[in-house]
Amino acid sequence: MNLKYMNIRSLLSILIFTLIAFAGYSQTIAQWRGVDRKGIYEATDLLKSWPAGGLQLVWSTDSIGNGYGSPAVTADRIYITGEKDSIGYLYSFDLKGNLIWKSDYDKEWTRSFPGSRSTPTVTEDLVYVCSGFGNITCFETKHGIKKWFVDLKKNLNGRYTFHGHSESPLIDGDNIFLVAGGADTNVVALNRFTGKINWICKGMGQIPAYNSPYLINLSTRKILVTFSAYSLLGIDASTGELLWVHQQDNYQPEARKPGVGDTHSNTIWYENGFIYYIAGDGNCAVKLALSPDGKQITQVWRNTEIDNFMGGFIKKDSVIYSTSNYLRQLLAIDSNTGKISDSIKCGIGSIISDGNLLYYYNQKGQVNLIDPDPNNFRVISSFSISKGTKEHFSHPVINNGILYIRHGKTLLAYQVKDHF
Repeated sequence: MNLKYMNIRSLLSILIFTLIAFAGYSQTIAQWRGVDRKGIYEATDLLKSWPAGGLQLVWSTDSIGNGYGSPAVTADRIYITGEKDSIGYLYSFDLKGNLIWKSDYDKEWTRSFPGSRSTPTVTEDLVYVCSGFGNITCFETKHGIKKWFVDLKKNLNGRYTFHGHSESPLIDGDNIFLVAGGADTNVVALNRFTGKINWICKGMGQIPAYNSPYLINLSTRKILVTFSAYSLLGIDASTGELLWVHQQDNYQPEARKPGVGDTHSNTIWYENGFIYYIAGDGNCAVKLALSPDGKQITQVWRNTEIDNFMGGFIKKDSVIYSTSNYLRQLLAIDSNTGKISDSIKCGIGSIISDGNLLYYYNQKGQVNLIDPDPNNFRVISSFSISKGTKEHFSHPVINNGILYIRHGKTLLAYQVKDHF
């Protein structure tokens, strides 16, 4: 074997190893509404309809404490938060529901709707938690040891929301982002390894709005898109420069106060140069055109009938699927015009997708499998959640053929894979 052939073979081995390592790394990232925050959990081998008695319950645990936050699921772990006796805990389970460890992360929200709110964010060997008080804690994933802690008020001069901070942390490179809500420290980027401030954006000086941010990747820049109480903000993710603002004009400044007109919980959707957002008591459903350099937005349409407070939404081809609190229905919306094209009477709820069918978990505890076909928009199957406590607010999660649903103190794992 000659030297040239050996070098080529060595290079190929290194390349293959690198690709395998990268693939393994990418599988460990878990966060709010999936890898890209759109609520789509791509899978091709899931059931196309469910048994009459409902899905098979693989396992459940009622030990996670009060809360509404969804789990973050990696290749071998489940991370979820809950409140017990006013203290917040991060739990780590294996995929069979066995507790590996639990660690406290300081006090948790016990005022209106007591319990944890956000979904943990897991990347590499670290997991990040945001409490209902807006405090961020970083843990290592193996044993749940705390790495650092940042207090929203003491360290960032931030302000609380009326119903508790609900932001699920977003990571980009060395940055972790937070809407602190301070008059001068409105949106911040922290170093995700140390918790130190990387940049500060004054934004519009408003309190937070329960929103989990989204990152738009353009060729020229990355844009952090998130809500404060009365504004949709576009911020340069590298520098903290405020690029543009889309005001929520449903309440005039003199009528604004915490708990009035500031509930904008749904993460935005970006696709092909357009931003879509649906805000519960803001401008409702809106489509914006983003300029190629990311510095300007132009409103394309607005539909004030569609008031989705916190159920998320899905865009599939040219149709947007969203709940409506006022109409109490699941709606199909033409993404080109903003007009409602169809609806299903299945109550207010949270929506995700497997890339084909829709999963709709309504606030009465009914889980629906829905065919999104614009010509045959219908409920295929449904069943009701019988275990758990308090409100049915959490967003479902799909991972490796398992549907995870959190109902208060209980986490349930259902088999949705066609076969194992």
